[in-house]
Amino acid sequence: MTETRATFVNLSLPVPQLTFPAGVQDTMKAKLTKSLLALAAGTLMFVGASAAQTATPPPTPEAGPGVVDPNHPRVNEVNNREQRQQDRIANGIKNGSMSPQEAASVEKREADVQKQEQRDMARHGGHLTKSEQRRLNDRENKISRTIHKDKHN
Repeated sequence: MTETRATFVNLSLPVPQLTFPAGVQDTMKAKLTKSLLALAAGTLMFVGASAAQTATPPPTPEAGPGVVDPNHPRVNEVNNREQRQQDRIANGIKNGSMSPQEAASVEKREADVQKQEQRDMARHGGHLTKSEQRRLNDRENKISRTIHKDKHN
């Protein structure tokens, strides 16, 4: 067997050199540098704007039964109403005009109203719609009549 050797031919071509008149190369470097800086600044502005749009607002205290929030008058009205009725129930128990069974029944209905209020508020980011407020007030009116009836029987 004969050995064959691969022979490589050097085909390297001379690299042409670009020559510019004096000062052109410096001008091109300056323009390139300015372009890269503008691109970097634009990228940072875009990223900053994107981050600002997706940032979540700071947590605020949750409004709900028993929590006063000056920005939600409908919620506050319902909460104040519930508190007044709780006070009436406590007074009825204290002075003996309500039996423990009557108080327990009314308390259960009050708890149901509070649960409904929480569900309604959860659907609307801590707010109550006018119709939800009206429905809760109607239920509170019925409970109020029951408290009056129980205290005066």
